[in-house]
Amino acid sequence: MENPLGPHPVAHAIAQALIEGFDKHYRLFRQTSGEAKLRFEAADWPGQQKAVKERIRFYDARVRECAERLHTEFHADSLDDNTWQQTKLLYMGRLVNHKQPECAETFFNSVTTKILHRTYFNNDFIFVRPAVSTEYIGADPPTYRSYYPNDVGLRRAIRQIFVEFRWKCSFANLDKDVVHVMRALRDHFKGVWPEVEANCHIQVLGSAFYRNKAAYVIGKGVNGHLEIPFVIPVLHNRVGRLLLDSILLDVGLISMLFSLSRAYFMVDMDVPSAYVQFLRTLMPAKPRSELYTMIGLGKQGKTMFYRDLLHHLHHSADNFVEAPGIRGLVMHVFMLPSYPYVFKIIKDKFGLSKDTDRDTVKSKFVMVKQVDRVGRMADTLEFSELALPRKRFSRALLDSLFELAPSIVEEDGDDLIIKHCYIERRMIPLNMYLESASETQIDQIVCEYGNAIRQLALANIFPGDLLWKNFGVTRFGRVVFYDYDEIEYLTDCNFRRIPPAPYPDMELSGEVWYSVARNDVFPEEFGTFLLANPKVRKAFMKHHADLLRPEFWQRTQERIRCGSLEDFYPYPEELRFTRRYRCDRQAVAGAPLAGD
Repeated sequence: MENPLGPHPVAHAIAQALIEGFDKHYRLFRQTSGEAKLRFEAADWPGQQKAVKERIRFYDARVRECAERLHTEFHADSLDDNTWQQTKLLYMGRLVNHKQPECAETFFNSVTTKILHRTYFNNDFIFVRPAVSTEYIGADPPTYRSYYPNDVGLRRAIRQIFVEFRWKCSFANLDKDVVHVMRALRDHFKGVWPEVEANCHIQVLGSAFYRNKAAYVIGKGVNGHLEIPFVIPVLHNRVGRLLLDSILLDVGLISMLFSLSRAYFMVDMDVPSAYVQFLRTLMPAKPRSELYTMIGLGKQGKTMFYRDLLHHLHHSADNFVEAPGIRGLVMHVFMLPSYPYVFKIIKDKFGLSKDTDRDTVKSKFVMVKQVDRVGRMADTLEFSELALPRKRFSRALLDSLFELAPSIVEEDGDDLIIKHCYIERRMIPLNMYLESASETQIDQIVCEYGNAIRQLALANIFPGDLLWKNFGVTRFGRVVFYDYDEIEYLTDCNFRRIPPAPYPDMELSGEVWYSVARNDVFPEEFGTFLLANPKVRKAFMKHHADLLRPEFWQRTQERIRCGSLEDFYPYPEELRFTRRYRCDRQAVAGAPLAGD
């Protein structure tokens, strides 16, 4: 009797096990993302933060689970090449009408590379390039909804957008909020509405984007050849009713909303590629890899990043070199000058002042992924067995890599294998920025630096090492922390004032006259290593003198311990309607506007 599975029954069974593993993962991923709406309605902010942490672990758990199944049921590590090739082909067949084919391909890679040796990573056994198109996949419900101002008027069309999200809690005054949106749009067009074209309509993604205490409604207006991207944050007021807080119309501000220095969004998506494609029409300069990462599909983001990296290596000729700046005591950093990222590896031996180990450092990077980064900590992509062309490394860099981290690097033919590394967006080290900054720039950037420390503290993060070299300046002029080997939860630290010396001469001796526990922090000492430059000191004392006293840190700890979750607005305060239209009687009254 002919086998119903055809000539390759084992390959058929493995392909089926793999697709079942992925489908289980995405079902759980979508369930917890969809429940973000319920948590938003209930104002369950701790539950929202907990769900973000738990969702990060989903993927690796399903990969381990599936790999164990393949080992147990099929002795996967002993299968021949032909079986793996047939498995991939049969798996591709199961993706033809799949809603998340690109993510399923990545899942296939994740499971098989846990089983196969790295020599197989670039051949026909895995998806180095996508095999299934993600264009025009039908979603249920559709990815975005359309609204037509020509039929019902702009005011009613905008109002209907929010009604159709069907949040269980009511709006405090939706009509007033819609007027605020209308006024902001009129301001955007400098008081002159564009001529309305026949194709005028508004497209809005069907799921709101949930993060922290906000739901973000994302869409674009289409009028003739003009497309106007927008994001409208929806918040709870003090009595638990909803309000529209602002409208973001600037592409730069929208792009910053999707910065990797912030927490990931919760979004209920049937077809994630359609969401990414829509977002790309709003932010064409934003890499797909970052968009996938920000909507919670970090492994897909990592896959897209690696494909972009291979593409860039193929079309460039410069060499990897050591990154500029002061060498770290724990991490060694290199870069490709033509590529806007840095590569970080953990050294085999740390500086004498560092009391930590490799596993502890890696746990700090995991911690950074799980917390609210409030726009002040760089996210990273973690890679294992990363193969890079050896000929693209400068001789000096190769020598330093083999000297500082011989257990992490290995030559394999024409490749240099980096066994473990982190990759993150390149920034200007803050210490280097300060060296060439004017007095005005110093004042501005030192104020930014202190704001970064304050916001991290409010998010329950203490950087540990506050040296300027551990912070970077983004292309938007924002100060971001990126050295994680000493970070701690703020509430785990003990902020103390330095006790008086028993006699005056002891202060001059350089000897410590007081006991110091592991998590003791003495803010009075910060100035010693931060404020040697008089111009920097002047700016710091002007804006942030209280950071040098334990009382600020102790008050912040108390707020966190009392359950206070701060509001972090990823857009300028002056754009909030409560600030922008505070004295606007016409808006409050809901009077009609031109363009209605």
